[in-house]
Amino acid sequence: MASDAGADFLGFNFIEGVRRQIKAADALQILNDYRQGRNTPNRPGLVGLFRNQEVGEVNETARALALDYLQLCGDEDAEYISKVEIPVFKQLFIREGSTAADVDAMVSSFLSAGSGTILDSFTKGALGGSGKSFDWTSAEGVANRDKVFLAGGLNPANVQSAIEQLKPWGVDVSSGVEADGVKDPSRIRAFIETARNVKIR
Repeated sequence: MASDAGADFLGFNFIEGVRRQIKAADALQILNDYRQGRNTPNRPGLVGLFRNQEVGEVNETARALALDYLQLCGDEDAEYISKVEIPVFKQLFIREGSTAADVDAMVSSFLSAGSGTILDSFTKGALGGSGKSFDWTSAEGVANRDKVFLAGGLNPANVQSAIEQLKPWGVDVSSGVEADGVKDPSRIRAFIETARNVKIR
């Protein structure tokens, strides 16, 4: 449904201990069914989410599932990323009080090394997916760079404002299209439609 609605990427969460965690065997079954049933031209990139997991295990999962990208959500550094076999988007947590210069410095180090980034809100004790926004002014002039996603508290009601203000390369959503912790088809469609229809000036 998300693919048919026009999503450019589909995420599968392999982070241990989080409520959205999916086992590799279950993801393989889902993806096999998905690939066999594809009858539309939209082919979203398939993204695996990991956090501080052994890089050999991560690569093995990516190969087994034929993932296109990884989203690394922990403390993975340049050395770790150099051992990853497919393109990476590094999740960066923006703390309260961060300036645009702070965010630019965080982002630039990964972009210059060839990785994309995802700007998310920092919430103590959370591993992302908190549903909370950060101060968007701290990402002005940064989020519009190539391969920079904006995340953190986005939903169908505010994604237009976020895109108009920051002009990000992409937007990322999870909690914002859920109802009672479950993905809601109408919210997913509304989010994608709104994001795609924003007029950038």
